[in-house]
Amino acid sequence: MLGGISIWQLLIVLGIIILIFGTKKLRNVGGDLGGAVKGFKKAMGEEEKSDESDKPQAQVRHDDEGRTYDVHAERKAEESEERK
Repeated sequence: MLGGISIWQLLIVLGIIILIFGTKKLRNVGGDLGGAVKGFKKAMGEEEKSDESDKPQAQVRHDDEGRTYDVHAERKAEESEERK
C-alpha cells in the first residue's frame, strides 16, 4: 500500500499536521482549494462552450466549381535563424 506506508503511519502524520497547523487553518486551506477547483471547472466549461459557438472565419468547400484559391507560403528569414 503506497510504497510501504501503513494506515497507522498516515494517521500519525495527519495528527502531526493537525497539531502544527490547527483545524481552522486546514479548513480554510481546504475551502480555498475547493474554490480553485470549482473556478477551474467553470472556466473549462466556458471555454468548451465558446469553442462550439465560434464560427469559422472563412469556409472553403471542395465542391465549389469555378473558384480557384491560390496560396503561397513563405518562411521568414528570422524564423529559420532562430531554429538553428
